[in-house]
This record gives sequence, C-alpha cells and structure tokens, in this order.
Amino acid sequence: MAKGDRYVKVVEWSDEDNCFIGSCPELFYGGCHGDDATKVFIELCEIVEEWVETFEADGKPLPQPLSLVELGAVLQRSA
Repeated sequence: MAKGDRYVKVVEWSDEDNCFIGSCPELFYGGCHGDDATKVFIELCEIVEEWVETFEADGKPLPQPLSLVELGAVLQRSA
C-alpha cells in the first residue's frame, strides 16, 4: 500500500467549472479537473503521491489521515 492510499480522495462535479474536480482535503483542494470522473481520480491519486513525496523530501511531517467520519466533522465545523 502506498502512503497516499491512507488519504481521503474526493472527486465531485462542479457546476461552476462544468467539470469534475479532484481534491484531497488533508493535503490540498482543487488539485485536478476534467470531464471524466475516473481519469480525474487516477490523476488525483498520482498527485497525492507527489504531495507525500514532497512532504518527505522537505522533511515535513505528513498530515494525519482522517477517516470519512472525522473528515465530515472537520468540514461541518468549518461551514
């Protein structure tokens, strides 16, 4: 299992942008976009691994991965 596999990945449709948007809330928002949800997810997984590599190369600790329940609670507090 890759380290990035522990992070929540979200692919959602954006009416504003008229495309799918991929993000990883623990690491970044709006990381990639496209017309095909599956292709966006594949690209998103690659970007997450790049972020993990960047954190490690910079000697920064990785953010704690959140469960979907924990993520929901965090998002609800920020709304």
